[in-house]
Amino acid sequence: MEEQGLEGGQPVDQSRHPSGIIPTLQNIVSTVNLDCKLELKSIALQARNAEYNPKRFAAVIMRIREPKTTALVFASGKMVCTGAKSEADSKLAARKYARIIQKLGFPATFKNFRIQNIVASCDVKFPIRLEGLAFSHGAFSSYEPELFPGLIYRMKQPKIVLLIFVSGKIVLTGAKVREETYTAFENIYPVLTEFKKNQQWY
Repeated sequence: MEEQGLEGGQPVDQSRHPSGIIPTLQNIVSTVNLDCKLELKSIALQARNAEYNPKRFAAVIMRIREPKTTALVFASGKMVCTGAKSEADSKLAARKYARIIQKLGFPATFKNFRIQNIVASCDVKFPIRLEGLAFSHGAFSSYEPELFPGLIYRMKQPKIVLLIFVSGKIVLTGAKVREETYTAFENIYPVLTEFKKNQQWY
């Protein structure tokens, strides 16, 4: 589902998105402290949609359908929530997991909720000369097509990692607030247009 060209059905705000493209949020990773010790085996036995294999991983893996997310619940009371498509959904999901754990008899609270990573993607709709981009921006770029088909671009300000593919598809990761994602994309967009592939070579 692309948000390109439209922001919730409205025309794009060109002052915020001069490129006319709005990266779509794909995954939010958040953490919260339930602030109590948890008995993971007990949670896994009582909760639905929970799995626990201590030999493989030291956390209970829980899933809910709405918002569609996965939580990693640790014995320390720390929890990681992944899979939400917006900050609000991530917080809502984390609250739902906390509520499930409360209902199982643990005195769980909801402390220090934080967004740790936002992953977004978009499509500039033109092919990109990755070799030229890697050569020109060598200080920020890592491009080894034998190992990975995309160019890895480590932007310094904001501190975002971009995966840039020859097709024009872009993945942005590392943001803690969505504005960083938007800023990073607007920073890279003129560079991408500079290394636009000539269609006759493509």
